[in-house]
Amino acid sequence: MTLALDTPMQLVSSRRRRLWIERVTGLGFAAPALLLLVLTILAPLAVLVVLSLTNYEFGGVDLDFVGLANFQKALADPIIRRSLLNTLIYVAIMVPGGVFGALLIAILIHRRTRTRSLYEVIYFLPVTSTLIAMATVWQFLLHPSLGPVNGLLKWLGFAPIAFLSEPSTALATLAVIGIWQILGFNMILFLAGLTAIPRDLYEAADIDGCSGGIDRFLSITWPLLGPTTMFVVITTMITAFKIFDTVAVMTRGGPVGSTEVLLYNIYLEGFQYFHTGYAAALTFIFLAFILVFSAAQTFALDKKVHY
Repeated sequence: MTLALDTPMQLVSSRRRRLWIERVTGLGFAAPALLLLVLTILAPLAVLVVLSLTNYEFGGVDLDFVGLANFQKALADPIIRRSLLNTLIYVAIMVPGGVFGALLIAILIHRRTRTRSLYEVIYFLPVTSTLIAMATVWQFLLHPSLGPVNGLLKWLGFAPIAFLSEPSTALATLAVIGIWQILGFNMILFLAGLTAIPRDLYEAADIDGCSGGIDRFLSITWPLLGPTTMFVVITTMITAFKIFDTVAVMTRGGPVGSTEVLLYNIYLEGFQYFHTGYAAALTFIFLAFILVFSAAQTFALDKKVHY
């Protein structure tokens, strides 16, 4: 009995058929995820770009292409410039407070054994609550005459402060509330990073004479927390740029426009004034700012991160 050997042409044909089957199978597995990506991200972005080039108004049936007129209007609009400046100020306050405050809390409770879970729950509670629901509580706490915060200031001999009614303090107050809400989430991330640091490194540092808390933090903890810190900084910055709920509920852009932020103005243009095309252009500018800042921070921090 003899066995027939495949010819070179048959081997090539069989290999091509196998590669084709593998590619089709791979595309079949990737198709659901690709379809979801197109429907949820790429298609809305395409619609956004198209609308930003038109003068479409919500509820209307006609639209005209106006090119870059909406972008030119946005760049020349003093209200948009002010809202962009307010957004950047809010980010500048919230990001350092939300990152370094969470890092400090994580370091303080990391070594605790009996009470660690209790502190984790206490600090994480603001993350689970919505700021819209907590807005009434904060308005009561910060009330100029009835709030306990101003009551404490009066007891200490200071004059009461209208935290949400004064243009000089309203935006910073909203930033502090934002820090209050994000501290717990960032703390959990830093706790995970601290847990991943091998204890052998600290024991070796003790043998080498690096036994001080600050020295150990600067030489071991802080460098090894680099990846976690980069992630926390970027996510906190994106969260800060998306400030909307506290402004919409607590100040509505006031007083005197001191808390008008970019996302709140997009909401006004799109859902109050029904200028959908203009709101789409503002949304595109908003996304571009987040992309630029995130990319810049990623490239800047990635060079200093020890993996």
